[in-house]
Amino acid sequence: MELVNIGFGNTVSKEKIIAIVGNDSLPVKRSINEAKERQMLIDATQGRKTRAVVYASSGHLVLSALQPETIAGRLDPSKDTSEE
Repeated sequence: MELVNIGFGNTVSKEKIIAIVGNDSLPVKRSINEAKERQMLIDATQGRKTRAVVYASSGHLVLSALQPETIAGRLDPSKDTSEE
């Protein structure tokens, strides 16, 4: 099982990730509220502002303080853009 760091030492299984999205849209905010009601929300922001929402195949939503692009970049380290 490969893990992906989503910030502050928190990790998610790479195989379980369906999507990584920003939290600026109303439908995503609605999904967060629904997941909270169903007790399927995992807050990994450590009290920081939520910048990304990770959708897992189990139905869980994981909140992260990292940008979606940062997490996506960690999924495929061969696409390292730090040299550009």
